[in-house]
Amino acid sequence: MPNDATLIDQTCQKTPDHNLCVSSLRSDPRSSSADVKGLGIIMVDVVKGKATDTLNQINDLLKQRPGDKSLSSCAEVYNTVITADVPEASQGFSLGNPKFAEQGMNDAAGEAVSCENGFSGSSPLTDKNKSVHDVAAVAAAIAKTLE
Repeated sequence: MPNDATLIDQTCQKTPDHNLCVSSLRSDPRSSSADVKGLGIIMVDVVKGKATDTLNQINDLLKQRPGDKSLSSCAEVYNTVITADVPEASQGFSLGNPKFAEQGMNDAAGEAVSCENGFSGSSPLTDKNKSVHDVAAVAAAIAKTLE
């Protein structure tokens, strides 16, 4: 087994979702030459991609349901994930401050939960919120291994 596969596997074993971690990292060509810090940065990018995708869906839904307070609130929280939590985590990994990375990703996971909980009844975003929450939790766990 090449060294990178071992590092990915060892790193992902310390996260709440081993399979999600491995599949997310293996789908990015950068992971083959990354150290743990680099794997963390890749996971933050995965979070950014999923959060951006979710925000796009929220904006599409808002066109159909203008004034929907739950959706507007979700748009705000995902905007925070993309403009604050992701850059904080990314910098935390790149500057060698894993506590910041962990905090940013825990915040992102929390934002996904707060969006989900903002709906009375069923949320049109359950799958996307869960997806963002889960990858953010994995990214936070990777940061924690560097502390």
